[in-house]
Amino acid sequence: MKKRISILSLILIISMVTISARSANNAMDNNSTQTEAENDNQVSVLYFHATTRCVTCKAVEKVTIDAIKEYYGDKVSFKLLNREKDVNKELIDKYEIGGQTLLIIKGDEKVDLTTFAFLNVKTFPAKLKKKIKSTIDAMM
Repeated sequence: MKKRISILSLILIISMVTISARSANNAMDNNSTQTEAENDNQVSVLYFHATTRCVTCKAVEKVTIDAIKEYYGDKVSFKLLNREKDVNKELIDKYEIGGQTLLIIKGDEKVDLTTFAFLNVKTFPAKLKKKIKSTIDAMM
């Protein structure tokens, strides 16, 4: 009889912990959805790259980061995303990424600066910084 009560008590405790954990996860999911919705009003810069990177790819990253820090501080987020990693698959699919890509986004608005960046970063890095700034300014 004591074994039955102990087993029933154990099942009851496990059930309560499971229900509590699910409630906490639902609350966290609701908070993350709200945070994502709030971020739709923020300008973000996404730079997708391959695992193996050339000098030009690294230069695009550096100039972009420098521009964001110089002009916006922490008001604009920057994400460096390896397009060969599964963890980034959702964003890769969302933005239809097939190669190195530099995007500036705000909500549904998206500006692709990839071609401009790769054409100018080595010989005219200041021109790229200026283009990044004017694109972000137009979105703010």
